[in-house]
Amino acid sequence: MRPYFGIQALLIVTLTLSPVTAAAQIDNDATGEDIYPPLWDRAPENLLDFLVKDKKIVINAWNYRERMGMYKNLLNSSAKYFTAFGSQNFGNILWGLPLQHGWQFRTGRLADPSSVTSCGYEDGDLLCISVRSWWSCMNYYLAVIPFLGAVEAGLFGQLQYEIEILPPEERRDDFCYSVTDCRSHIPKLMDKWKAYFEYLLSTEHKAGSPATFSSFKVDDALGLMWRAHVASIAYALPKFQDSLKYLSDPEADFGEDWANAVDFIAATHFSTDLQTTNQFQAFLPQRMLTEGDVLPSISDFSPQQNRVLLSLTALHKANQLTGGLLLKIWQKAMSTEAGRKMGRKLMEELASSQKFDPVGMYNDLKGVDLTAFSFLRRSSFNSD
Repeated sequence: MRPYFGIQALLIVTLTLSPVTAAAQIDNDATGEDIYPPLWDRAPENLLDFLVKDKKIVINAWNYRERMGMYKNLLNSSAKYFTAFGSQNFGNILWGLPLQHGWQFRTGRLADPSSVTSCGYEDGDLLCISVRSWWSCMNYYLAVIPFLGAVEAGLFGQLQYEIEILPPEERRDDFCYSVTDCRSHIPKLMDKWKAYFEYLLSTEHKAGSPATFSSFKVDDALGLMWRAHVASIAYALPKFQDSLKYLSDPEADFGEDWANAVDFIAATHFSTDLQTTNQFQAFLPQRMLTEGDVLPSISDFSPQQNRVLLSLTALHKANQLTGGLLLKIWQKAMSTEAGRKMGRKLMEELASSQKFDPVGMYNDLKGVDLTAFSFLRRSSFNSD
């Protein structure tokens, strides 16, 4: 009974625990440059800062500075909708995207993992983003597609030039390169990102006073944004499964664990503003994982980083062993604002609490009898 009890305890904690706030925080001084992604000040901040050729704005999404420029334009053009949520656009929930991309760049995850080229390395083209990188290909669908969705929604107004994204040297068929191209190949994904930006645009007319440009519930905006975010990952994950072969086993496992965890994070409507994202990313590994890395005892990682990585592994394993039922139960628990608030606090607890034991939970998962979940399936989904 002990293996089943471990899973049952996890579910009880997930659904009912009201944990303490995370003790480990980053002191994000509003004047400190380290709160921004690397080279943020060098990224193009206006669409016309990109190359304009043959009446087209041409963007090289395989250059870190230019891909970051797409994010910067999204942040700048949507800033007016977030004036009620803090100064300097820090409350904008799109910050999670460029900050995550900056973490990938800083930790070497955008460089050529096959080492066949010098793409992404200091002794080569440091700003090059490799198409052989699993992380960079996954991120394409969280950079180019949101950007083109915003273009289609009208976030940038009426553009005098068409947007064209340059293709990589390899795997050209795995990507799309314009609003028309992406609309024809991935219409449902484009719809989800377009819906988020259309929601922002629609709030202009709901402003309660002249001092406030727009009025909306952040929870609603986060719901639409995360819906598009998980759709991007779900579409890209099987497409780039073969790229994991270039990574060490620990790094490949971490990538898949992270992709699985995003579904759980998204269900809580986790706030991806500047400060919250920076606090959360402090727990992510500061370098690529190598074959010698064994959790939870990676010597140059903090205890919190080791704990978070092992927690992600345990979460992924639990979801696999239950055939995805754990995620469904979690999503059901997160279906109300109160539930989502509790879920966000639980995430903080997983990262910071000394009481949470991912090693024990991971060991409990071995040999779980899946039939033990049949009653949970019936009770959770046959009644509301």
